[in-house]
Amino acid sequence: MLTYIFRSSVVWTAVGLAGGLGYRELTRQQEFTGSTQLALVHTHALVWGTVFMLGLLALTVVLPGLTRDGRMRWGLHLFNAGLAITVGMLGFKGSLQVLGASWSDSPALAGISGTGHILLTVALVLLLLAVGRQVKELQAAAGTAEAAAGDDEHQELVTTR
Repeated sequence: MLTYIFRSSVVWTAVGLAGGLGYRELTRQQEFTGSTQLALVHTHALVWGTVFMLGLLALTVVLPGLTRDGRMRWGLHLFNAGLAITVGMLGFKGSLQVLGASWSDSPALAGISGTGHILLTVALVLLLLAVGRQVKELQAAAGTAEAAAGDDEHQELVTTR
């Protein structure tokens, strides 16, 4: 799972950089000066894809139980699918806006983008549930260790009196 998360962050980095380059070149070539959703591809892919995945990678190292949690696996796959749909639709609709296509404001495009956002929402819930369970288990283990250490200290005090 660590490799999957790392590779996902690398792929999203490439997508984000390509999206930024595509935005700059297409708007320059078309002499476009208005606002377009194409501008959001770069930041969405880099922040949600790269930074978020690297954060998950760090959490997975700190909380090794995450690799065994099925919600984490499902969450990762749904997250990548949702982000791919969302970023893909930003790029598609943004390109249509730059090219001046009349159907760039089609409700169908908004519906597909909405599907990507729904997948992202479900994925975030699954990921947070998985992380929450691991934090709870870590706290329980720490509490047990503290209680055991406290018992040792109490036993030592009793035997020295």
